[in-house]
Amino acid sequence: MAGILPKLIVSLAIFITFSTIAAAVDGESHSFSRTLSLESKKLKREKMSHLHFYFHDIVSGRNPTAIKVAEAESSKTSPTGFGMMVMMDDPLTEKPEATSKLVGRAQGIYASASQSDLGFLMTLNYVFTEGKYNGSTLSILGRNPVLSEVREMPVVGGSGLFRFARGYAHAKTHWFDFKTGDAVVEYNVYVIHY
Repeated sequence: MAGILPKLIVSLAIFITFSTIAAAVDGESHSFSRTLSLESKKLKREKMSHLHFYFHDIVSGRNPTAIKVAEAESSKTSPTGFGMMVMMDDPLTEKPEATSKLVGRAQGIYASASQSDLGFLMTLNYVFTEGKYNGSTLSILGRNPVLSEVREMPVVGGSGLFRFARGYAHAKTHWFDFKTGDAVVEYNVYVIHY
């Protein structure tokens, strides 16, 4: 019994020491999370960036960049295509011409989500491949009322230089071919990030 008491005191002292260190580092004690300061992640002041590019949605021809992957039976007779879903990997260019400098890709899904007008649910990432944003992404999740002159969709996040990004994207149809369904859309994206 006499040998157990010193071991118990040492064990208790070690436990209290580690508990105190953990509380000092964490601020709060949780098994799965902790509170950090912005400085600990080396985040600088926030800034706003404006990106301008053209999105080429090509649904026709031998090498489409957007392919229908699902279609409800009722979408075939719906005037809005309600229930249709398209997977895309569309080029983003500096100018409206397809031969213009490639700055990235728009990768994701858009789906006809309205029974009353042509409104797409857009879920996509702008994956940049040029300049200082090479390897960085912006994530868009929102409604695109396609027939409106200018559409606004939220930027809900990003990666790389766009970590913690938030903002909005303005889309304006530059060119649309009613026969093929191909389109070029001008984008102005305003994003706040570190």
